[in-house]
Amino acid sequence: MAKNLLQGRVTAAHGRHYRVAIDHSDQSRHCYPRGKKAGIAVGDHVQILPEGEHEGLITEVLPRRNLFYRSDIQRSKLFAANIDQLLLVLAAEPEFSDDLLGRALVAASSAGVAAHIVLNKSDLPGTAAARQRLHATEALGVPVHMLSALDAAQVHEQLMPLLQDRCTLLLGQSGMGKSTLLNALVPDALAATQTHSEALGTGRHTTTLTRLYTLPGGGDLIDSPGFQAFGLQHLGPQEIEHGFPEFAPAIEQCRFYNCTHRHEPGCGVLAAVASGGISAQRHALYLRILAENEAAKRY
Repeated sequence: MAKNLLQGRVTAAHGRHYRVAIDHSDQSRHCYPRGKKAGIAVGDHVQILPEGEHEGLITEVLPRRNLFYRSDIQRSKLFAANIDQLLLVLAAEPEFSDDLLGRALVAASSAGVAAHIVLNKSDLPGTAAARQRLHATEALGVPVHMLSALDAAQVHEQLMPLLQDRCTLLLGQSGMGKSTLLNALVPDALAATQTHSEALGTGRHTTTLTRLYTLPGGGDLIDSPGFQAFGLQHLGPQEIEHGFPEFAPAIEQCRFYNCTHRHEPGCGVLAAVASGGISAQRHALYLRILAENEAAKRY
């Protein structure tokens, strides 16, 4: 590495504006990418060329362990890089989307990232029904943690052991109480977000700010804006298939090695769906994602 280059970790992102914490120092810099396309995510390790005392040019993104993002025809949204796990926040009110939940879990499986679900607002009367809807997801090996983000002691007791010494992406649909949960885990999160928003030149518009917080007990938590869509058009057919790990035993029974699990005779997956061994709802999601990605390629 050239003497005038520094290395650091991206801790905040808004558009093409980034905050980079410089390695082995207490310094951070307001940085910009080189060229028009950034492709930089919070959690990335980068090289920067210093400009003045407080700014820098990002010259290179260093190799990643993983990248968690969604994509559709219009654009891609990078959530985070180099994460250990996903913490997906749901609630009974407003009603969460089974489709969006399923897509987020497919993205996690495809990226090799463990997923956990927080069922927030556990004091609401609709929570029992919401919990029932999650039984099939829990059967896939995705733990469900029921709590109220308004009870900070409960949040710490249930989640801090899970979060310590790991880098976790906090993700959720709008309105699920994700911000309240963040504030329970990181008491100064609101003040820190405002400070970084000002540093990145975004004023009070923090809704599209992605930010990494260091947890009091160790570990990092990356907060990303709420979402209402989750395209997976960056995934190929094999990657989509890997996003449904419950298909794996049935795939071994498929007659054809290149079976798409849609209509082929002797398909082990279709047989498992018919017998109830694989959720028909999950298989329908698999078919939708395949169809969407094929349609996108025609544009």
